[in-house]
Amino acid sequence: MITFFKDKFETIFAVDSSTKLNEIDLKKLEWLFVAKHINQSSINSNFIGPKKTMISPWSTNAVEISENMAISGILRIEKFTLKKYNNDFDPMLSEEYPILDQKLFKVSVSPKPIIEIEDISEYNLEEGLALNNEEINYLNELSNKLGRKLTDSEVFGFSQVNSEHCRHKIFNGKFIIDGIEKESSLFKLIKKTSEENPNEIISAYKDNVAFVKGPKVEQFAPKHGDKPSYFETSNFNSVISLKAETHNFPTTVEPFNGAATGSGGEIRDRLAGGKGSLPLAGTAVYMTSYPRYNENREWVKKERSWLYQTPLDILIKAY
Repeated sequence: MITFFKDKFETIFAVDSSTKLNEIDLKKLEWLFVAKHINQSSINSNFIGPKKTMISPWSTNAVEISENMAISGILRIEKFTLKKYNNDFDPMLSEEYPILDQKLFKVSVSPKPIIEIEDISEYNLEEGLALNNEEINYLNELSNKLGRKLTDSEVFGFSQVNSEHCRHKIFNGKFIIDGIEKESSLFKLIKKTSEENPNEIISAYKDNVAFVKGPKVEQFAPKHGDKPSYFETSNFNSVISLKAETHNFPTTVEPFNGAATGSGGEIRDRLAGGKGSLPLAGTAVYMTSYPRYNENREWVKKERSWLYQTPLDILIKAY
């Protein structure tokens, strides 16, 4: 069941719950949204809101807050704003709703049937999977070994887990200069510096985060972590984690979410590096191509249209 609330800015909060909310829960939500409960099953007007197929990060936080307020049974909470004249919105994240009703979050999409791939090379070009010849040959051999055609999800999944982002194929590829193949790949050359001069490095290139020796730190914490105990001070030798994350393509497609998952990936990798990890600081650097503010550029012979977001979009949305 979906219950609606409206604030003084005409923003609508839609609350999807498994059961009807009681008066106490309605009052709690009115306080939470700073909005009044609307005793209607539907609202006729044009609204802009998140895609019904994608639960927004805001919704996840809102539902968790409602659970902490002892409101049970809430499945999803989203907010919708009135569509204004020439209102612009990102179609990758939002959509237009001519009405808000009880079918607001219902998705009537049936799973597509499994497709058996007849020609992997052709499918690679059609879907833009960026598989090279060696990978296509590997998949063809695998298909022969299994005695069946590979499915669309198998080929697509392989392209993702074997992508440049996951495997760093370019970094690990053959390094050829002036027609001569070098002994070390680009990635091996990068690793060589820490191998020859480890200095204070404790761990590098063994996980998604590196560690260097840190200072001796005084910690103020409970003596026991599994039962009530007194706080006491103790000294230990700390290590400092170092991490860099690049999120070029996702940030280009959707700046805010691309940048957010990049910073989230850094935090995740630090915390997964060892016991007692604690993120302390992070920096973000955004580098874009020439923004093309000035049209009088004699060196540009043919203007290429932006494929996704412009540099200005990236710097505004990602920041």
